[in-house]
Amino acid sequence: SFILVGIPGLEDAQFWIAFPFCTMYFVAVLGNITLLLVIKADERLHLPMFYFLSMLAAIDLVLTTSTMPKILSIFWFHSHEIHFESCVTQMFFIHSFSIMESGVLLSMAFDRYLAICKPLCYSAILTGPTIAKMGLAAAVRGIAIVAPVTCVVTSLSFCGSRVIHHSYCEHLSVVKLACGDTRLNNIYGITFATIVVGSDSILITVSYMLVLREVTGLSSREAYLKSFSTCGSHITVILLFYTPGLFSIYSQLWGQSIPTHLHILMADLYLLVPPMLNPLIYGIRTKLIRERVLSLL
Repeated sequence: SFILVGIPGLEDAQFWIAFPFCTMYFVAVLGNITLLLVIKADERLHLPMFYFLSMLAAIDLVLTTSTMPKILSIFWFHSHEIHFESCVTQMFFIHSFSIMESGVLLSMAFDRYLAICKPLCYSAILTGPTIAKMGLAAAVRGIAIVAPVTCVVTSLSFCGSRVIHHSYCEHLSVVKLACGDTRLNNIYGITFATIVVGSDSILITVSYMLVLREVTGLSSREAYLKSFSTCGSHITVILLFYTPGLFSIYSQLWGQSIPTHLHILMADLYLLVPPMLNPLIYGIRTKLIRERVLSLL
């Protein structure tokens, strides 16, 4: 088994830090479940954009639930121990579902590109089977990338310290404890993180550049504001997801000057803030969802 420290340097404050963490976790779970139920119940929301939004909500639920209960138990009940199998399972879920979320965000950017730039082809291209295949592709890619590195971790020998200076079982933090040569793990992890995030973010950027070019040419002010508002919510969610994620990955390798507690705090918030804000952003900015939730209340 391993020992999860929590937030190194802030051990005395962890009890109080757990309260905002618990609040954000509660809001994330409630918001994403509400989003899933609203989309399922209202036939007006049975559209490609909302199907992708449902995938995003389901992924966010898995990401938060695979980490936050253990983090809260560390902060409140000093339950620092985690068995090796549980640690590897948690690591697999965190990394594979993060890659899946990136794939879904790319699919949502493609959806907005078609809706605004190719409206006549939209319904013909984004059919039910196509949406299902895109969701399946995102899931398969996440599993295919993370499964090999997870198998390699299970074959490593851990003969030294059992203390993981983190709040959860993150790949690089676990590999640091292994005996022998772990360069392959480090190279594999950073290479695929860079390729996935780099390729997805470039494609998302290109799609939104095309969308913004199309939007600025709209003659109707109402259509312009509506399109810009929809794209604005997507861009906000994308920035919330990628910025802390990249900071967490690269600061662990090359950010020796960054305080450890700041790095771990950002890594924790990376798995908590986007799942909490995604349903709020889409719920507030999407009229159909907002009306449905208000009618239920």
